[in-house]
Amino acid sequence: MAKRRITIDGIDIDLERKRVKNVNFTIYPPDGRVRVSAPQRMDEGKLRQVILSKLPWIKRHQSRLAHAQRAESPAYLSGENHAYLGRLYRLEVRCRQGPPEVAWGENGTLEISVRDLSSRDQRERLLYEWYRRELKALIPPIITRWEPVIGVEVAEWGVRRMKTRWGSCSIKARRIWLNLELIKYPASILEYIIVHEMVHLLERRHNDRFYRFMDTFMPDWRERRDDLRAPQNGLSDRIDEPPAR
Repeated sequence: MAKRRITIDGIDIDLERKRVKNVNFTIYPPDGRVRVSAPQRMDEGKLRQVILSKLPWIKRHQSRLAHAQRAESPAYLSGENHAYLGRLYRLEVRCRQGPPEVAWGENGTLEISVRDLSSRDQRERLLYEWYRRELKALIPPIITRWEPVIGVEVAEWGVRRMKTRWGSCSIKARRIWLNLELIKYPASILEYIIVHEMVHLLERRHNDRFYRFMDTFMPDWRERRDDLRAPQNGLSDRIDEPPAR
């Protein structure tokens, strides 16, 4: 996989040639760093044309990030951007009678319906309850898909908020825990963390044997890890449409 830095119209771009079919754009907050992955055999001139056609979107997205609210202390009010599976969605808080809920609204908004006098903590708790349900729905198919590949069986799994870890593993109980914050990251990162914890059922320590297993089962795990370590999470290019249901 070849990597290099190019500059087009004053924008620095980290370009990677890899085994992909299409040109993919990723922008990282908070500074709007741009990464482009392109097919290995794509003509350089054609690739440049594709990037040039995307420049208006890149600049618009970088401008949004420059003015985005910092995620450290959101108020959970209308107009904020909140992450879901690697994309940012505008939050809309609606006051109404009836049970509180979170749902996808029109134009890709994330709607929280609450009573008039709801507090910030209540809105946060409601959103995170929805995050938890969404994450719990994503996990079982990934575990099921990887169990025969890795040759292990997960007896139990759970989700919780963790300050210092993305996941943890109890080898004796064959139980893994996953950080609730993973729902904000691309699905490829969630899969990487699950596989990482499942491999610990084969090898407890981060030693050469562990990394040989990772290289065998998930050859691109280092790239996924780097995406996780990037400032906040990588954002794909559509931030105003809800995911396919």
